[in-house]
Amino acid sequence: MSSDTPDATPAKPAARPLQGPNAFTIALAVIVADQLIKFWILGSVFPSACEPFHPSPELYTPCTVPVFGPFNLSMVWNQGVSFGLFRGEAEWVRWALSAFSLVVAVALGFWARRVERPLLGIAIGLVMGGAIGNLIDRVRLGAVADFLDFQDLWFPWVFNVADSGITIGVVLLLIDSLRQDQKR
Repeated sequence: MSSDTPDATPAKPAARPLQGPNAFTIALAVIVADQLIKFWILGSVFPSACEPFHPSPELYTPCTVPVFGPFNLSMVWNQGVSFGLFRGEAEWVRWALSAFSLVVAVALGFWARRVERPLLGIAIGLVMGGAIGNLIDRVRLGAVADFLDFQDLWFPWVFNVADSGITIGVVLLLIDSLRQDQKR
């Protein structure tokens, strides 16, 4: 064999960069956006537009502020999972959902550290950020503050930025999974 003969073993594909840092950055962006918008909504928008308004689940006063077309800001205290599913008003439900959100966020954090596919990293970051954003509300306020209202478009739920992160993240997880199945 001469030195000019190519090696018969196929070259390994180059390792793709891990997406953990991207996932954590996206999660942090979702958390910050969610909490800043909730701070603004609860501290400025509803108090100036609704009389009386109390920013706590215990002293809840329904309030809706028309924004434009089918979009309103409607204050709803969600004591269930995303979009009010599995609603429970008992204190143990609040802490069980908080614990579940924490476990999900930690598990996603460990998973994100090993992910190589960018779409999967984005998806994990969105879900992780949404879970932590809603966890902060449950611990700090006793329930999740929901306010984005498109009910005039026959969308029956009022939601928030964290819920949006979770929903978009789950859709991207499904898309990534389908793309991986097609490659096999």
